[in-house]
Amino acid sequence: MDWHLIGLSFITVFLAELGDKSQLAAIALSGSSKSPKAVFLGAVAALLLASLLGVVLGEGTAQLLPARWVKAIAALGFAILALRLLFFKEDSTPDAEETL
Repeated sequence: MDWHLIGLSFITVFLAELGDKSQLAAIALSGSSKSPKAVFLGAVAALLLASLLGVVLGEGTAQLLPARWVKAIAALGFAILALRLLFFKEDSTPDAEETL
């Protein structure tokens, strides 16, 4: 078993998930719930399933494409998202006149 890889995966996911919307949702649910254990178990199960899907899809992609291509596609995707966030403003709130 590769303990270095396990530790690196743990630290990466832990830091990425710290303070994101799923953690805030778990805080809100546990604060308004009478069973924080159930909220914890539900949140753990959801994170495990999401991680499992990521690993399975990542392994499948790695078998189909060379690692260099996967990294290039990911970099291109992040660059497109960054440019879109920087230069294109999307107004998702409806105008006051449209809601009446």
